[in-house]
Amino acid sequence: MARAWVFGDDLDTDQIVPGRYAPFMVGQDKFHTYAFCDARPGFASDVRQGDILVGGENFGCGSSREYAVAALAKHGIGGIVAKSFARIFFRNCINLGIPVLESAEAVTLVHDGDAVTLDLGAGRLRAPAGDARLRPLAPFAQEILAAGGVVAYLREHGDFPPVA
Repeated sequence: MARAWVFGDDLDTDQIVPGRYAPFMVGQDKFHTYAFCDARPGFASDVRQGDILVGGENFGCGSSREYAVAALAKHGIGGIVAKSFARIFFRNCINLGIPVLESAEAVTLVHDGDAVTLDLGAGRLRAPAGDARLRPLAPFAQEILAAGGVVAYLREHGDFPPVA
């Protein structure tokens, strides 16, 4: 079972990975270790593969830093559920294979550290205090996620060159 990490409104990409820890500054092998280093010290060492992030309004606002999402993907985040998302952050998550779903009630039902289950098929985030309903993703976004991200999707469905 996954563990919930709860955040508030207007969580910006600089809180996810501060610009001073961009991959071109610290290296592709280390940038993810600075995830939430200022906003949630200890996150990068304590997060487990499959954990779920839960937030309020405007999750992922600010700069369109794809490496913020890439850091979450490197940690194996199982999904992000929030009241709303910044548009570019939302698409970056889909492109990198992280499920992002809107729920008006998740942030009030889920508490930090709760054992949760993201049930995409049922459209629910299951938590000890009750189930939060999830707004369904568009079919095309579901296809990209099922493939593991946009690059994998293009390899399956288009003339995208294989990685050597």
